[in-house]
Amino acid sequence: MLPFSAASERNKAPILAVLREVFAQTRTVLEIGSGTGQHATYFAENLPHLVWQPSDRPGSVQWLEQSLASGRRGNVASPVTLDVNDHPWGVQADGLFSANTFHIMSWQEVEQFFVGAGEALQRPGTLCVYGPFRYDGAYTSESNARFDRSLRAQDPQMGIRDFEAVNVFAKAQGLNLAADYPMPANNQILVWHAGSAKRYPSRPA
Repeated sequence: MLPFSAASERNKAPILAVLREVFAQTRTVLEIGSGTGQHATYFAENLPHLVWQPSDRPGSVQWLEQSLASGRRGNVASPVTLDVNDHPWGVQADGLFSANTFHIMSWQEVEQFFVGAGEALQRPGTLCVYGPFRYDGAYTSESNARFDRSLRAQDPQMGIRDFEAVNVFAKAQGLNLAADYPMPANNQILVWHAGSAKRYPSRPA
């Protein structure tokens, strides 16, 4: 049986509502950590103006390829192997997207994600990252605090990341915060732009 993510099914529609706006002028999106491929299939179907490039770590691409095979649309490219630690990534796009990856990466891998993103993102370009974050060291909900404790109990290198620290990595690559969208289930979508100063409605201070 192919892997299936219930979370991806729950969050795909709210994420799409944001991507319709921030990727409106985008031609190609590289997804880092495509997992089951559910997001790739759904977003490509609903954003037919762009090409969606799925990717995942070595050892996971075979599962991803099988997941995509049955419902592959013409604007979904064949998945590629991508390890955030290996630079350059070997693929470029004017849009980058990643969902629920930062809290399962090590902190070093989060930093390397931004190094790779800075190289892979064409100018002008847009980076969107979905997932839970802390602000000023505080969780946005008690459920996120419990989730963070469970992650760190599994592996001390995992955990919910601080927005301010992540944004330092983004700035170092010339990426400017354009928006911070509150999402259902205490998640966020962070949007950075490269090569432009465009901004969208953002999270209230």
